[in-house]
Amino acid sequence: MNTEPRLPATASPPPKHGARLRTLFPHNPHSPRSIRRDVLAGLSITGLLLPSTIAYADIAGLPPQAGLVSLLAGLVIYGLIGSSRFAIVSATSSSAAVLAAATLSAPDIAPYTFAAALVISTGVLFLLAGAARLGAIAYFISLPVLRGFSFGLALTIVILELPTVFGLTTHHHTALYLAFELAGQLARTNPYSTALGAVALIALFALERWKRLARVPATLLVIVLALAAGYWIAWSRYGIAVVGAINLEHISLSLPGMDRMQWMQSMELSFALMLILYAESYGSIRGFALKHGDAISTNRDLVALGCANLVSGLLHGTPVGAGYSATAANEAAGAQTRRAGLCAAAVVAFIIVVFPPLLARIPEPVLAAIVIFSVSHSLHPSVFKPYWTWRRDRLVVIAALLAVLTLGLLHGLLAAIGVSLLLTLRKLSEPKVCVLGRLRSSHDFVDTALHADAHPIDGLLIVRPETPLFFANTERVLGKVRALLDTQQDASREGHGIRAVMLSLEETPDLDGSAIEALRTFADECSARGQRLILARLKPAALRVLTRAANDTLRPDMFSELSVDECVQSLVQQPAPAHGG
Repeated sequence: MNTEPRLPATASPPPKHGARLRTLFPHNPHSPRSIRRDVLAGLSITGLLLPSTIAYADIAGLPPQAGLVSLLAGLVIYGLIGSSRFAIVSATSSSAAVLAAATLSAPDIAPYTFAAALVISTGVLFLLAGAARLGAIAYFISLPVLRGFSFGLALTIVILELPTVFGLTTHHHTALYLAFELAGQLARTNPYSTALGAVALIALFALERWKRLARVPATLLVIVLALAAGYWIAWSRYGIAVVGAINLEHISLSLPGMDRMQWMQSMELSFALMLILYAESYGSIRGFALKHGDAISTNRDLVALGCANLVSGLLHGTPVGAGYSATAANEAAGAQTRRAGLCAAAVVAFIIVVFPPLLARIPEPVLAAIVIFSVSHSLHPSVFKPYWTWRRDRLVVIAALLAVLTLGLLHGLLAAIGVSLLLTLRKLSEPKVCVLGRLRSSHDFVDTALHADAHPIDGLLIVRPETPLFFANTERVLGKVRALLDTQQDASREGHGIRAVMLSLEETPDLDGSAIEALRTFADECSARGQRLILARLKPAALRVLTRAANDTLRPDMFSELSVDECVQSLVQQPAPAHGG
């Protein structure tokens, strides 16, 4: 059975092939107009992708050619086999920063070699996830964790780029410690480098607000101006670093030379990198698919991202994913099909082959300003506001943010995921158990604590756990039921005590081994007290496993998929209610 998620999910039958093409592409994708719009979009986004890719390679601690080959691999491979017509797969700020943090965890391996192994391992994990049809793997990172991580990541990247703007050399790579190190070196700041970076940053924000240049990337204009200024200003004379020579001569498909244990280490670290890449890519792809009513295939995208990262790693490039800013720029430029990404790849290849000296003369403070400008859109505290309004997941968001700033990107993400899972388990392990009573003379059984006109059934205790039963909470649930039994044993209206206990398990889709063993023990206790145990409203999976686990005390006649009302009527002799609820 194919369980692959597809978007958008509707109840209507799928459109025919021609209708689907008209939905995906407002015009014929092979018409001259669509081709022209794709070519123009490809030219437009090249001005954004080239400087950003070189800057992200620097964040990852890799030479500029590593970013360029990964850009070509991402654009071409996703353009050929991806499912989104807007997604642009290239190096991203988040993956570059995580890659840099991961390479620091293996000091005995050359960073260039270990980075290639990490990217290759990430590609392999993507391919395995695609083969296993794990299209929903992005859900392993909850949205509050992702919000806190993204904010902390953006802040970390800004802090990581400040030494380049200030013309300083630093040694720390964790945001908090690097900030303290920078504070102690402010007196040694290079004023020329700082001024150039500040001017570039001001120009980027000013150009973004100039509506007449909305279709021309601000980054491209700033790079052109910086290159033009370089013909009159010798940057090295003022201590301003430039990108430097781009060496494409020795690029070839090859595996990094590492032993088996080192490959295992890279595979462990690449899992976090894959989760980050896919969470970011899935958010971009899904967002624009919903906006335009497009159908996408998440498993196909897993394979496309896997192939792109595998090829990029074999070429010793950076990890690649569908970043939101590049994808949004592609859509805004008027892209109609994935052909726009292929056109951008052709333009990038042309520039790399014909104009490498121009790329080599780009000042690094300008690239740092471009990176800061790119991630500044993620530095809005308003992303946290809903969690305070809802009073939900506030601790998770703050924990993710602080973990990234203090522990670093890789360990911070893993710690944030761990905190999220622990808080979820804690919440599920402390469930509410409510006592049910009949609402007036209807068939409805509701929580007696919330409805004053709901009355319990004499001699019968009916309870409902508000969360699914599993290993962490079953004993606590049954402990609360035992306490209710002790409390109500002498409170029965007829004075005959509790003759039967009914558990309404509509919140439990299935039961694990710990829950079954606990229910067996509870059934033994009820039998010893002369009480009957009924498990009502069982889901099919829970009913099947209980039937297989039945014994002398937990018998099949205790299980039922029927409603609470129907089970009550089978236990006590009373007239049927006059009307339904």
